[in-house]
Amino acid sequence: MTSRTLVMLVLAITCGVLMKESNGHPCSSTFFSALIQLIPCRASVVPFSSVPPSEACCASIKALGQPCLCVLVNGPPISGVDRNMALQLPDKCTANFEQCEFGK
Repeated sequence: MTSRTLVMLVLAITCGVLMKESNGHPCSSTFFSALIQLIPCRASVVPFSSVPPSEACCASIKALGQPCLCVLVNGPPISGVDRNMALQLPDKCTANFEQCEFGK
């Protein structure tokens, strides 16, 4: 097992623990747990990407939900992620989300 695979496994386990402790809300309004759920969308949110979101990405976005996506948009900068492209994922995945407002 490579160190990168091990790190991803630890992050996935941590996300699972955070989700169980969230009292029913999948991201528990935390930046870290919401970011973990965005991993399947990585190819679609890198700057200047033309890669459409995969089925796994769309499933993650729909599971993530609008409040958690807004947590990401309004959180600290994410290296290698274009926030505007992340905001387009709900439309591309036909998820019926309200728009996130910056700074809220």
